[in-house]
Amino acid sequence: MIPNRDILQLVKVASADIHCRQSLPLLARRAGWSPFHLHRAFRQTVGETPRQFIERLRLERAAATLAASKVSVVAVALAFGFGSHEVFSRAFRRHFDCTPTQYRQKALTGASAQERATHLELMRSIGPCVRLFHLPAQPTPARKTAMPAPTITFKQLQAQPILFIQRRVPGTQLQPLFAECFGKLYMHGHQAGLAIAGHPMARYVVIGAGLWTVDSIMPLLVPATSEGEMQAGYLADGEVVLAVHTGPYERLPESYVAIEHWMEANNLQSAGPHWESYVTDPGEVPDPEQWRTEIFWPVVAKSK
Repeated sequence: MIPNRDILQLVKVASADIHCRQSLPLLARRAGWSPFHLHRAFRQTVGETPRQFIERLRLERAAATLAASKVSVVAVALAFGFGSHEVFSRAFRRHFDCTPTQYRQKALTGASAQERATHLELMRSIGPCVRLFHLPAQPTPARKTAMPAPTITFKQLQAQPILFIQRRVPGTQLQPLFAECFGKLYMHGHQAGLAIAGHPMARYVVIGAGLWTVDSIMPLLVPATSEGEMQAGYLADGEVVLAVHTGPYERLPESYVAIEHWMEANNLQSAGPHWESYVTDPGEVPDPEQWRTEIFWPVVAKSK
């Protein structure tokens, strides 16, 4: 078995090439594996073949560039490795169900120049990793040092527009859930030209002994409308405890213990479901020890 972090190193190589010129033989030679071995391992970890992954990145980055800039369609096509305007338009229509010009006209409606630049940067970083959040750090290496204690603060939040998919799953199935739902959410966001506000999030509505009720969330700059299983809503404003967890996802429970101790010491109690924001893109930072997750927990003061 190829360790997840080795696949993440290849994701980093492929996604760092802004023009997406990497291929299966190139990646295999770089890794020192056979193309067949790499193809199978890459698909198992990432959920796509290397070719599907690279083609998706090319089209998504081209779409984000169209939405966020005034670069001509032809220039965008050539910049992302398409041989001609016609080849680009055919591939773009298959992926987005509209032409590049039609997409540019509808994408990021009402967004400012700064918001468009933010959207472009987020799409470049999230796209390669959209199915990798909550990926286990297997095989788990022997730990030489203790995990750093989470940084915990008190914060006032403003209401945040979101689009989310709610599912009930066993707590052991979070990674497959997020791989599917984040993939669906961000694909829909691309196709609809929605202005993305941040990294994927997960809200834990009900945590039980059996099934958990979990919302997979895409934060937005402006409110969207519900469509099928994708529900429009908000992360409510108000007071929260914010904890910054650094390390593998498997060790998040240790940070939750620290949060509950902190709340107890500060006479606070839960005021609603908590949520996580996956700030670090695993494909950009393959080392799980450096992954950063922000935990938001709504609170109120305990009555005396």
